[in-house]
Amino acid sequence: MSDSVQIVEIDADSEGQRVDNVLVRLLKGVPKSRIYRIVRKGEVRLNGGRVKAETRVKGGDRLRIPPVRMADPDEPVRMPDKIIKILSNSIIYEDDRMLIVNKPAGLAVHGGSGITSGVIEGLRQLRPQERSLELVHRLDRGTSGCLMIAKKRSHLRRLQALLRSKSEGENTSFEKHYIAVVHGRWSKRRQHVALPIRKDTLKDGSGVCIVAADGKPSLTEVDVIRQNESYSLLAVRPITGRTHQIRVHCRHLKHPVVGDDKYGNELLDSQLKMLHGYDRLMLHAAELQIPGFDKGEKAIRVRAEPDEAMLNLINSIQ
Repeated sequence: MSDSVQIVEIDADSEGQRVDNVLVRLLKGVPKSRIYRIVRKGEVRLNGGRVKAETRVKGGDRLRIPPVRMADPDEPVRMPDKIIKILSNSIIYEDDRMLIVNKPAGLAVHGGSGITSGVIEGLRQLRPQERSLELVHRLDRGTSGCLMIAKKRSHLRRLQALLRSKSEGENTSFEKHYIAVVHGRWSKRRQHVALPIRKDTLKDGSGVCIVAADGKPSLTEVDVIRQNESYSLLAVRPITGRTHQIRVHCRHLKHPVVGDDKYGNELLDSQLKMLHGYDRLMLHAAELQIPGFDKGEKAIRVRAEPDEAMLNLINSIQ
């Protein structure tokens, strides 16, 4: 238990980070659910005022942290050796500033909401000498593919600034390319889906995203790779970066992503699972293109292969 209120001054290296990520780093061993609770209750203050978990801090900001019961930092929750080995084999790119993993479907990117640990905790366990590993972005738990992790906070800030620009549709040379298997025959070979997306909260408190006129502008480029009467294999490029953007756009156009337990077709997915045993979201972050930041630095282009289950379904589409 931290016996007294802490006042932490944000240093230059932490500028641009979200409040929740700063708290996770400072309050090692405290469950994420507890961190979000003290933020919601107003016990965490930024420069004297209430703050949201997604607020980004600036150098010189003063963060008030209430007394919080903390686990013994010398006894962190350890992930099973099997998962650590999978993560080790999933690293598909690494340099002195970052690494990129081919995240397995079904593995969360971080602990929280009843999940004790995820990719970032596993990588910190795998690489204890790397003291500044941080997620650059997130993928849904069911989505597989390219996930960036920064080794240095300075590079984290640069990458996240690039992602923020991209999420608002600004023309940058950063690109994410996905592949998805959706239900039904997609009607157009190539389509620009421009449908605004709004975040809503359901009665049970869970979040959901919908297409709505008062939502944020959202643009997704879709190309049909191949299809039959049951499924379409799509190459998808989100131009903006809204939460669940690809899944929401596909659902709205009546072609939900196969295996989507939030926006999908439960009946068709249950039939597919019963017949073939497929039990994953068929959405995969297949490629990243990251521009060089420094003069003369080449762009990084990384590809990640989908797993056997997704490849089997893809190969069945003739």
